[in-house]
Amino acid sequence: MDSPVPNKTTAVPRKRLFVALMGVTCLLIVGIIYLGWWIPTKGLTNIHPDLPSYVGFVFAVLSGLAILGTFLLILTTALGKDIFLTRFMRLVVIKFLLPAIELLGRCLGIPKDTIRQSFVAMNNSLVASQKLAVLPDRILILLPHCLQLFDCDIKVTGGINKCVRCGRCDIKGLAELAERYHIDISVATGGTLARKVIVEKRPKLVIAVACERDLTSGIKDCYPLPVIGVLNDRPNGPCINTVVDTAKIEQALLSVLP
Repeated sequence: MDSPVPNKTTAVPRKRLFVALMGVTCLLIVGIIYLGWWIPTKGLTNIHPDLPSYVGFVFAVLSGLAILGTFLLILTTALGKDIFLTRFMRLVVIKFLLPAIELLGRCLGIPKDTIRQSFVAMNNSLVASQKLAVLPDRILILLPHCLQLFDCDIKVTGGINKCVRCGRCDIKGLAELAERYHIDISVATGGTLARKVIVEKRPKLVIAVACERDLTSGIKDCYPLPVIGVLNDRPNGPCINTVVDTAKIEQALLSVLP
């Protein structure tokens, strides 16, 4: 498990880093495919003179698919439109490209949280490109418990309506936001409880607030359910008295409400 950095304030996530690393990863994959064809070519010739050509054709198709997929992903995020199989491309990014890109980032000395920030931004772009229209009663806002003041006597994990709206933390504004738009809102103490809440409420879309690690794992666990991630800020360190920009959550809401 990665050690969180204390007294950290989240920077504005940029998807460009993830897109750039995705392009490099694509080139590496194509190179590996080429080597997979080139190295055994002489041995294949001994089996049949035309076998290297057949195998080369298969590898060329695989390379073409990798390049085409990368190009479509970049085009989708750049134009903000569902060009082709966006849901499937989210699967490719989440399940396959992200681990490879994290490994590449480690080799290049790029912090994992920086890549995760970029991944969340990339995921949000892909979700936005689907132009979803979701009714308020099918949207779930999922919050981490650390948004509430650590020493507050009223714990809202059992229900955010318990909040007395004192205004000392962001729970007040978030509760008012959910009330104004008639959106269900839940506070989870961890990934296990978050998954349980999603299974019970069965939303069509989740707007989740968390740190880079939890958002990334949550997006992966929830697929194919679309998740819009909003990073929190940790001015007091991780997992205690964190804050979030309520305007970003409202903006995410307005982008999917019919």
